[in-house]
Amino acid sequence: MKLANELNRRRIASTFISLLVITAAAAAKELPSSKPEAVGLSPERLERIGIATQRDIDAKRIAGAVTLVVRHGQVAWFEAQGMMDREAAKPMRPDTMFRICSMTKPITSLAVMMLYEEGHFLLEDPISKYLPEFKNPKVLVRPASGEPYTIPATREITIRDLLRHTSGLTYPWNPVLGPLYKNANIAAGLLSYDGTIEDNTKRLASLPLLFNPGDRWEYSLGVDVLGRLVEVISGEPLDEFFRTRIFEPLDMKDTYFFPPESKLDRLAAAYTYYPDKGLNRFPDTPITEGSFTYSADYPYRGPKKLFSGGGGLVSTAGDYARFCQMMIGGGSIVGKTGRTRLLSRKSVELMTHDQLGKIEPEQGFGLGFGIDGVKAPLAELGSPGEYNWGGFFYTAFSIDPKEQMIVIFMAQLHPSGDLTLDRQVHALAYQAIVDSDR
Repeated sequence: MKLANELNRRRIASTFISLLVITAAAAAKELPSSKPEAVGLSPERLERIGIATQRDIDAKRIAGAVTLVVRHGQVAWFEAQGMMDREAAKPMRPDTMFRICSMTKPITSLAVMMLYEEGHFLLEDPISKYLPEFKNPKVLVRPASGEPYTIPATREITIRDLLRHTSGLTYPWNPVLGPLYKNANIAAGLLSYDGTIEDNTKRLASLPLLFNPGDRWEYSLGVDVLGRLVEVISGEPLDEFFRTRIFEPLDMKDTYFFPPESKLDRLAAAYTYYPDKGLNRFPDTPITEGSFTYSADYPYRGPKKLFSGGGGLVSTAGDYARFCQMMIGGGSIVGKTGRTRLLSRKSVELMTHDQLGKIEPEQGFGLGFGIDGVKAPLAELGSPGEYNWGGFFYTAFSIDPKEQMIVIFMAQLHPSGDLTLDRQVHALAYQAIVDSDR
């Protein structure tokens, strides 16, 4: 009975939500929308996404979220729930802007592949060919007794290593190299930083690697290095390359490293969740965990000079859906002015093909994306070959070429405790597929 009442409440609200969606879509030139039934999805089953999201909002596990499902190029579900700012009593909006953090990485990978297609380099080229500070890398050795020392790496870092995270670089939270990164003032993109990616990359290149390039997978600042590569090859700052070569062609009107003042009122507040403290607004001062320090004010405070290719962007669900639709479209997307192509179909295939092989027997990872179901059975609903990633402040996306489906979840929460809403939204989108009913 409780579930039925909730469903009825949601249906009554659906007309109002639809009007919000249409208004936001018109303002931001979003993807076209359709009735769920027209693209093989059950509207009643899609409502379960809203119910699950509202349940966690009511339980004060999350302030609010935007969820979006696209199938066959049509928006079938697009809903904003809860608050974008609880303290200011500002409701979540479809065009709310979110810190997407590591969801920046696929966009930087796209930029790299665009330059690759123009013939500027090969993926097996050493990065030192373009960024000479990375010449002759060294690997840190920690003996059982005595002081750590370095030895020459067995080979140079390649561009492909940086794209697939096999470079030997890491992040400041790594217990081995993290303290060295902190002492060298290495930026991770989640804190105001008085420097550029050129400054950051040169500091990073001066430190030893965690392992020999190609030996294993380690999530890293390698994509920030790729952001610097884009600048060197193109002769443009990374934000300018993104704007002119990616965001404007894709009609991504609300995606920035540092949003303009006129749009900051749409940036969602960030929150923390600790079991003993509950849900609270992110503090005014940064949070430190070991050698890693992060904040939530970096998009609008500080020097605003660091264009972190690995984690610095702010975006909306609608904007990111256009990026995803370009990928699912084999590198192109149809807009109001016709078809826009950023990549060839073959480059998209390469990016979404597992690049790790025997390096990681259980994990699939391409050039900028995690890939599910290619080495191990699917853990939840989905499709083998679906590619995806997420962001530090609790955002996530998935792209499924087989089902022609995109699922986007955006909130602003870290730490998130044991909350699994992002994964539930993904599963609930898939259980709504009813093609067989036709």
